[in-house]
Amino acid sequence: MDLEFSDEQEVLRTTVRGLAARHADLAVVRAMEEDPVGYPADFWGKLGDSGLTGLTIPEKWGGSQMSMLDATVVYAEFGRALSPSPHFVSSVLCGGVLTAAGTDDQRQRWLTSVASGASVLTTAWLEPDRGHGPRGIALSARPDGDAWLLTGTKRHVPYANSAERVLVLARTGPAPTDITLFLVDPASPGVTLSPQRTIASDTQHRVDFDAVRVGAEAVVGGVGGGWPIWSAALGDGLILLAAQAVGGARRVLEITVDYAKTRHQFDKPLGAFQAIAHDLSDAVTAVDGAETLVWEAAWARDTGRDTASLAPMAKLFACRTFREVSDLSVHIHGGMGFTVECDAQLFFRRAKSLQLNWGDDRHLEEAVAARLLDA
Repeated sequence: MDLEFSDEQEVLRTTVRGLAARHADLAVVRAMEEDPVGYPADFWGKLGDSGLTGLTIPEKWGGSQMSMLDATVVYAEFGRALSPSPHFVSSVLCGGVLTAAGTDDQRQRWLTSVASGASVLTTAWLEPDRGHGPRGIALSARPDGDAWLLTGTKRHVPYANSAERVLVLARTGPAPTDITLFLVDPASPGVTLSPQRTIASDTQHRVDFDAVRVGAEAVVGGVGGGWPIWSAALGDGLILLAAQAVGGARRVLEITVDYAKTRHQFDKPLGAFQAIAHDLSDAVTAVDGAETLVWEAAWARDTGRDTASLAPMAKLFACRTFREVSDLSVHIHGGMGFTVECDAQLFFRRAKSLQLNWGDDRHLEEAVAARLLDA
């Protein structure tokens, strides 16, 4: 694996960092907390103008069709800036599902719109008190003539009130993997959105479906064939979430090192105390290791290698590292580290949220173990 980035990738990194600094800095991140929309429109518009909302979508549907390594460069910068946007659910997950399994009409209608940033799509996966696997899907879809009736509850649906469609995982049969994907209009009769509070103060909703009627054209990937499609899209997404975690960990480490150099106690900087210096050294090693693992997973994906264990491994280690480094940052900042005025707590809360979302540690450990032991 070549760890050197191309000139184009360095330009990409600089571009995304500049966009985030101008349109989604930490002041904007604070302003977006508990906001009903949850992301700044000008930042989203600039991402669209730069071709980044179509990051991994094929060119024939208006996307940029970048490699996974290119995408990890972008997501590391998103993590570094804590950028609030629906990019992951709309461009990566929904874009990935529609690219892999959408009909020609669905791709033409939605992929081109997602790639330009004109439309936002989101995903409804998890359910109350249920697991991450296919057995955790209980929301039912039953036939009703030439349509379907969806009944059940989803929770932690990002940006549900901003989305034009919600990609819903629903059960259409008794077998564990009898899962079907539906594109549902959140304004449909029978759909109820309820805001949910999160540790990151981002915009998530509980979505209740009460006999919501959708037509056959809403099915993505065929009846009963949704789980493999979803798993593949999420597998790619895990690599990008890991890159996001690495970007956040790298930035909060920089902030903490700067503070340790300038904050003095007993007439010397905090970084001169051996215990703090050792903790920061351990943090550097962990972040470097997480970054290398993420790049390896992205490189493996681009070269056609199997990432069934690398992707969850990268997300597991990177998110754990982000949480531990941001926790260290709060402690080194002392009492002020817990206050809303301190940037350290912004990183800590988002690190914990990222660790819990899209597969927590236990789920990822089981995925890695199953892959290794069942091989």
